[in-house]
Amino acid sequence: MRKNRGHLFIVSAPSGAGKTTLCHKLSSILPNLRHSVSYTTRARRTGEVNNRDYTFVTEGVFRRMIKRGEFVEWAKVHGNLYGTSRKRLEEMRNKGINVILDIDTQGARQIRKKCSDGVYIFILPPSMKVLRERLQKRMCNSKDDMERRLTRAVDEIKDYKKYDYVIINNIFEDALEELKAIILLERLRTKSIEPLWIKKNFFTPWRTC
Repeated sequence: MRKNRGHLFIVSAPSGAGKTTLCHKLSSILPNLRHSVSYTTRARRTGEVNNRDYTFVTEGVFRRMIKRGEFVEWAKVHGNLYGTSRKRLEEMRNKGINVILDIDTQGARQIRKKCSDGVYIFILPPSMKVLRERLQKRMCNSKDDMERRLTRAVDEIKDYKKYDYVIINNIFEDALEELKAIILLERLRTKSIEPLWIKKNFFTPWRTC
């Protein structure tokens, strides 16, 4: 029998690499996998829904949550604050729900210090040229904002060796299948088996009829 506590998957990538789309899609097709909804102070984009894409709050509310220790991780990214609710995360995992977080490398470093059982996955674009093209398609990005994101992307990509898995998101469907394979593989690892179940079913004295 599998352990009741849900697995934790941390996915990081530079802006424009497609991590959020991958995480949303996978959580919609894999049973018992939930995409964690982060808190953020940034403005809501067209088509985004509160508490589905993000929980949108003011900076004042966010700062008060920091002071109360309500985030398991938080970071300032491109001038906006993002954070993962400690309470939401623990509630899901304690119910046996597997949780996937899409967070930047700053947040991943914080999670690593607090959660020793996380699985870390890095999403790479095929190249910086492709990343630039993807960012250019975002009408909400100004030229200055895009250049800041590209500069930050270089720094984030330097961290790829700190992750357990790396996926190159060239063709979305292929990257999705690779991410799915990682999730399924990790759920089959020895550490996911409940030792007491093994003891009860295989090592407790028994006799045949």
